[in-house]
Amino acid sequence: MNSAGEGSEPAPGRPLPRVGLLGTGPWARRTHAPALAAHTGSEFAGVWGRRPEAAAELARAHGVKVYEDPDALFADCDVVAFALPPDVQAPLAVRAAAAGCHLLLDKPVATTVEDARAVAAAAARHRVASVVFLTLRFAEPTAGWVLEQAGRSGWFTASAHWLGAVFPPAGEPSAYADSPWRKAKGGLWDVGPHALSVLIPVLGEVTAVTATRGPSDLVQLALRHASGAASTAVLSLGAPRAAAGVGLELRGAEGVFALPDWSDVPGAYGRALDALLTAARTGTPDPRGAEFGARLTEILAAAEEQLVT
Repeated sequence: MNSAGEGSEPAPGRPLPRVGLLGTGPWARRTHAPALAAHTGSEFAGVWGRRPEAAAELARAHGVKVYEDPDALFADCDVVAFALPPDVQAPLAVRAAAAGCHLLLDKPVATTVEDARAVAAAAARHRVASVVFLTLRFAEPTAGWVLEQAGRSGWFTASAHWLGAVFPPAGEPSAYADSPWRKAKGGLWDVGPHALSVLIPVLGEVTAVTATRGPSDLVQLALRHASGAASTAVLSLGAPRAAAGVGLELRGAEGVFALPDWSDVPGAYGRALDALLTAARTGTPDPRGAEFGARLTEILAAAEEQLVT
């Protein structure tokens, strides 16, 4: 059993928690690995990837060990950070939890309810901490803004849009276009978790969802929440570049509140690791953990079932 993490400020004389990274794609290179290397409360221990040459290159860039087998990485690490497609992530997360590793998961946790529930169940069964990296819940000032809005009451409605130009109808695709799962699942699964990660803590649990399809991969969700409020979310990875953008607006008895801009995604990833290490140290589950990730998958799967192919 690996030792529990000690948060961003380990006790004097205690070794830093060791973190291993699974994945070598653009997000791993641009966000995950730099954030892990810069994190002062943990030790970036090594990298495993499905492409050994890419794993070796990423490990060399950060002066860490390259692993040929994920189970060997699990045995050496206290925390496993995931930068993998969701349906590759899920079974490996179950194995990592069984090895006693805390889980820093990417979103969505999985694209089937069965797989997402298996991850949450494994984390609970093996008593490991988990956090899903949902950018808006860890970036600043958005993370603080969400907490502030969650403290208000009297919400009436909200509207969100996340329109990416990963696969634009004209022009060059983005650096993240070489991603088969994104191409197959679209904006509903890739950016839908971001919108839901803000709407749910503010407006309450989703009690009903209706989904309709638009042009390209665009999906519009109409949601009802436990508070009684209604919300909408428009999601796409195939927007024209001139139409791309992100926004979220809340309306209620206290007024109108718009999601602020954010930046420094590697910094947000570091704060997600801080949250995971705190949950590991205290034994108190983080509300953005695998259980929340499984609930997001349930909502997205329910929406997908309604879409006419």
